[in-house]
Order: sequence, then C-alpha cells, then structure tokens
Amino acid sequence: MQSHRGSIARSARVATATGSLTLLLLTTACGGGEDRGSAAQSGPTNVAATVAGVVAPAKVEVIADLTGCKVKIRTEADELREGVCHTGKGDYLITTFPQEKLKLTWLDAAAVYGGKYLVGTRWVVSAKPALLERLRPQLGGKIQELRGTGPTPAPSASSPRVP
Repeated sequence: MQSHRGSIARSARVATATGSLTLLLLTTACGGGEDRGSAAQSGPTNVAATVAGVVAPAKVEVIADLTGCKVKIRTEADELREGVCHTGKGDYLITTFPQEKLKLTWLDAAAVYGGKYLVGTRWVVSAKPALLERLRPQLGGKIQELRGTGPTPAPSASSPRVP
C-alpha cells in the first residue's frame, strides 16, 4: 500500500509539471519573428557570459539573482523547478532540471509550440526574444529557436491578401 501512495504522489507531481509546461508554452509561443538579426550581432553588450567566464548554475534562485530578480517559485517537482520573475525589463520564466536529459525532454515538448528560449546546462529561460538577448550576457547559454508544428495561422483581416 505504501508504494501505491508514493505512485499517486509522483503522478500528481508529474501532472502539475505537465500543466505548468503547457501553460508556459502557451504564454510564450507568441514570441516568433522579432529580432531575427540580433543574435548574429556582436559587440561589447552582446558577449556571452561564458566568454567572460561566468556560467549560471542550474538553480532557479541563483539564476534569478544574476538577473536582478526576486523570483517566485511556481513549480517544485522531481523533474523540474520553475520560478517567475517580474522586472522592469520584462517578465520571464526560469526552469531548471536536475538532469540534462530532462531539459532535453522539456525542449522536445516545447518544440511543438515554437518560440525562442535561452538555454544553458540544465536550465531554460522563457521570455520575449528581445529580453532573452539582454539576459544572455548575464547568464550565458544559447538562444535557441524551436520550430512549431501544426497548421499555420489563418491570415487576419488586417493582413494583405496575396493572390
């Protein structure tokens, strides 16, 4: 009976993490297309933190501190920890993983929705692309664009029609 209770608790944690992932992906999926050329630019303000010898560890609170944020932990599960930052620069989500393979699984799931993410060893930051560019010098990591799958959105009434 003891193992059955543990199994139920673990299932509840997985369901919470999955729900949080779905919510995160739905809220960050609209970040497509902006700042396409900015990742290729190089300058003193766009130098990766790894070049400067700084690498953010995979702990939500430490990553948040590096960005000047007082984080609010939103998800605490065996598979991931997730914290929300609300700052003057913008809002973002920090997700950390106890193992690299769990991060890769999370990114595979996120690929369905597309968008850009700042990705490091055992951590991911989700935000608008312009904010990811500003956080990259402080955290290191790489900006990855994930391609969404599924149908393309229908043209809106304000978009020009192409014959």
